Amino acid sequence: MHLYYATHDGHSRRIAARIAERLAEAGVAAEPFDLGAAQPDAATLSCQPLVVAVMAVRYGRHLPQAERLMATYRALAKPPPLVLASVNLTARKPGKDTAQGSAYLRKLIARNKLKPALATAFAGRLDYPRYGFFDRQIIRFIMLLTGGPTERTAVVEYTSWPAVDAFAGKIADLVRATTPAA
Repeated sequence: MHLYYATHDGHSRRIAARIAERLAEAGVAAEPFDLGAAQPDAATLSCQPLVVAVMAVRYGRHLPQAERLMATYRALAKPPPLVLASVNLTARKPGKDTAQGSAYLRKLIARNKLKPALATAFAGRLDYPRYGFFDRQIIRFIMLLTGGPTERTAVVEYTSWPAVDAFAGKIADLVRATTPAA
């Protein structure tokens, strides 16, 4: 099984790798696959037991490569079950880390008319020193508006790794439920 991810600063890749590790521990092979390197075609998606996507949000939208994956998935005649994880800084706030509470995830699901088997939002990582000047200023402004840190040297890991591990457990359960017994 492929575990697709779309990342801007590498944090979604870290989350996808963690999910893949936990799936391996549960006996489920899942290879993280960077959507920025290449997009899977419809045939590749169709033969997966399920499609798992970990997608970063940048400036209020999921990355274009994630949107392309959703467009390919949406066009499938018989799509496998879909699992979505949105990675954004808004999910650091209580209630914004669920499919219902995440405006980004709700909009993605509605816009693409998706019916995910599982969906969640994970808080990302704030790393001002790593950002370029423009990104740093925009993100600082957004943080100012939303009550987050604005110090130019701030590095804050908001991701709940236990929540990532629990989500991986749910994915493993879903794989077992959708894969015919040998």
